[in-house]
Amino acid sequence: MDKKVEILDKRLLLDDFFKIEETHLRFRRFDGQMSEAVRRLLMERGDAVAALLVNTDTQKVLMTNQFRYPTLEKGPGWLHEVVAGMIDKDEQPDDAVKREIHEEVGYQVKQVTPIGNFYVSPGGSSERIYLYYAEVSNADRISSGGGLASEHEDIELIEVSFDELWNVLKCGEIRDAKTLIAVQWLWQKHHSIA
Repeated sequence: MDKKVEILDKRLLLDDFFKIEETHLRFRRFDGQMSEAVRRLLMERGDAVAALLVNTDTQKVLMTNQFRYPTLEKGPGWLHEVVAGMIDKDEQPDDAVKREIHEEVGYQVKQVTPIGNFYVSPGGSSERIYLYYAEVSNADRISSGGGLASEHEDIELIEVSFDELWNVLKCGEIRDAKTLIAVQWLWQKHHSIA
């Protein structure tokens, strides 16, 4: 089937930290006919990276704890997450994730292993997350981390054992999608070799 899309008009509604675009379009339906004109909104945030870190010396998973305003009304406000951040312009995802690891938790990482990439909320946002796995040792900690003061970040490093992490996963206490995907990947990796 020809996956045709006709853009009828497009305009930028908001140009700030996020960009909101309004588009009127038609698309080829599964029955082969073109749809009627529909309105769609797109939030363009840019692409991001995330990393699941394991300290091989302590056998603990390294996570962050930080305030996330959008979760305040419907949830806790503070979330435990894997390290994550936005990809800067002209930056490659693997370079961005190494930078974010250093900024947020203070570790220098030489090698990262891609887990995959995915859309966060494809019904309204074009944001993709490139998810990685990395192992570190105590010797790789080169700064205190905590995020960038210029971005008003206040990030706490959390270290959890595998058993604690599996318990949190089983209890449904992980509230962040990228972290849930990463932890399920780690659980599968850990249990397939055990």
